[in-house]
Amino acid sequence: MKNRKLGNSGTSVSHLALGTMTFGAESDEATSHAMLSDYAAAGGNLIDTADVYTAGTSEEIIGRWLGKNPAERDRMVLASKGRFPMGSDANDLGLSRRHLRRALDASLSRLGVDHLDLYQVHSWDPLTPLEETLGFLNEAVVQGKIGYYGFSNYTGWQLTKAVMIARQRGYSLPVTLQPQYSLLVREIEAEIVPAVLDAEMGMLPWSPLGGGWLTGKYTRDTEPTGATRLGENPQRGMEAWEKRNAQERTWRIIDTVTGIATERAVNASHVALAWVAAKPGVTSVILGARTQEQLADNLASADLQLSAEELGRLDDVSAPTFSDYPYGGPGIEQRSRGIDGGR
Repeated sequence: MKNRKLGNSGTSVSHLALGTMTFGAESDEATSHAMLSDYAAAGGNLIDTADVYTAGTSEEIIGRWLGKNPAERDRMVLASKGRFPMGSDANDLGLSRRHLRRALDASLSRLGVDHLDLYQVHSWDPLTPLEETLGFLNEAVVQGKIGYYGFSNYTGWQLTKAVMIARQRGYSLPVTLQPQYSLLVREIEAEIVPAVLDAEMGMLPWSPLGGGWLTGKYTRDTEPTGATRLGENPQRGMEAWEKRNAQERTWRIIDTVTGIATERAVNASHVALAWVAAKPGVTSVILGARTQEQLADNLASADLQLSAEELGRLDDVSAPTFSDYPYGGPGIEQRSRGIDGGR
């Protein structure tokens, strides 16, 4: 597995991260611990979680695994997130100093550690002054409770505003953004990716397989059934079957992915993951597996390096559609193809 710098920090992380949203929900504790061990054995060192993942259970499961594996506890780079409610109190949500202090302390307790390497705010809070949020995050860095901080699901202007305030006030600067990014979801290339690159931050993309769509297990016009995420819930949020199945672009992308996979004698998921890992600004791609078998398949993509011709085919077939103004012209076309890195 390749190592890359965690955004603009001096810390190195593996280019594939282990996402743990399934822990305690779709994956029981024994399976979760087995996946953590498999990931560590494969050379991975970035574990991503959040307090709201199974109402804190994900962090607790990770904490117990770390307690049983002290050597891995020292090696792993731990990342968690806070923002959403964990209770019913009116102040038990958002990015206020009061809520984040309690959320961070609770995450540290569940994980059984005295600090987090990376703490990310889970999404924008329109009610809390950004200065308050950044002030708390800077204090947490100074106090040694976190090594670095970042954002999740921020837009380009939100990220840029936060970076400018942090610079003006002399705060520690954010190092990461965690966005949704895949061959099916490339809209972030219009403004978010350029904002990340301008701030010299790194991206930790989530849902790189488009909620399972890019694994090659679904077929055109046949609604999925059985023990898959869409099989269990065809109306699952942004990944909903009816919406994506109706888009010809979806199937053109899947056909191209599976075609390259056949040519390379690898699984379709390997091609989709390798494409995300190769995009400008990407530090580490978050894997979200439910079973050891799924994780093993994802980890097998680690050594796949797509050629310029293969990347071009995937870029072309998945090119996002932007309106003529202000996103039209060669500038946005170059950014969407990753030619100039958003500069």
